[in-house]
Amino acid sequence: MQNLLSRGKLLNDNGELIEKGYATSLVREYSREDIKASALRIKEWDYYLIYNQHFALALTIDDNAYMSMLSVSVIDFDTPAETTISPIGLFPMGKLNMPPTSAEGISRLRIGNSELCFTVGNGERRLSGSLAKSKNCENFDCDIVLFDEPADSMVIATPFANKPRAFYYNQKIIAMRASGRMNFNGKEYSFDPAVSFGLLDWGRGVWTYRNTWYWGAAQGMADGHTVGFNIGYGFGDTSAASENMLFYDGKAHKINDVAFNIPKTEDGRDDFMSPWTFTSSDRRFEMDFVPVIDRKAKTDLLLIGSDQHQVFGRFSGRMRLNNGEVIEIKDFLGFAEKVKNKW
Repeated sequence: MQNLLSRGKLLNDNGELIEKGYATSLVREYSREDIKASALRIKEWDYYLIYNQHFALALTIDDNAYMSMLSVSVIDFDTPAETTISPIGLFPMGKLNMPPTSAEGISRLRIGNSELCFTVGNGERRLSGSLAKSKNCENFDCDIVLFDEPADSMVIATPFANKPRAFYYNQKIIAMRASGRMNFNGKEYSFDPAVSFGLLDWGRGVWTYRNTWYWGAAQGMADGHTVGFNIGYGFGDTSAASENMLFYDGKAHKINDVAFNIPKTEDGRDDFMSPWTFTSSDRRFEMDFVPVIDRKAKTDLLLIGSDQHQVFGRFSGRMRLNNGEVIEIKDFLGFAEKVKNKW
């Protein structure tokens, strides 16, 4: 089942989703004031990933109620190598005033001498910030503009089983053009909009305590066309709609469930750096995936824990659009991840 969302408020007077399903824009209106669940369960975040064929930058501003976080990841695909720095604050509880929409507004967070600011308006998204000097960071600053936003995006309103006031309202905007620069540890990196793209993962919701999800995305050019996709599952009750969607020249093409086939080691553990495969139940998305680097992080602080594997690599395979046209891609840079959280 793939239920298409209609326009209106996101939550009813009891703080429950009025409608479950997907859309290609933010047709449902989110308001933090409409939430009736515990304030400690509210999660709001903006995550941007900007990359070309050689390097990437990931930026996050996150209000997790009892913890705020700004995070910066610099990834070098040629070496390969990555550095992630994530200063943490305590008990923001909504004080970040994250915008209720991705279409406009300012998300800003300062922790110590580190700061990120995302400014959205006038047809562009400006991402800027700097990090305090630390063990792994001699210096970092960036100033990047995302523009040429596609007409369609992936939007999903997802409930959680047996938790009527829990929900996940999420938008993924894939394949915006990226222009700008970053400086990290004395090296200057430039994003040329002819070959650099950015995506946004915008989320607002009330989460349950333990979750495991799978997510993947890619963006770029293929035979002169802008191509991308968003795939994922495992988070919440997706019986009303999945978040799997293809993008071709800015238009969305909805597909069914996608299986992430992660190879296993002899003792049954996930072997993230061996080749993966992906197949959708409607056979419209079939990909091989060759990993380049695993951006992994593991935290266990008793009540709070996270085990993350965001694997960057190259996709090769085919996608079939709504009109039956088959798009073939080869060595198409993107990522796929498996994340376990308790928080």
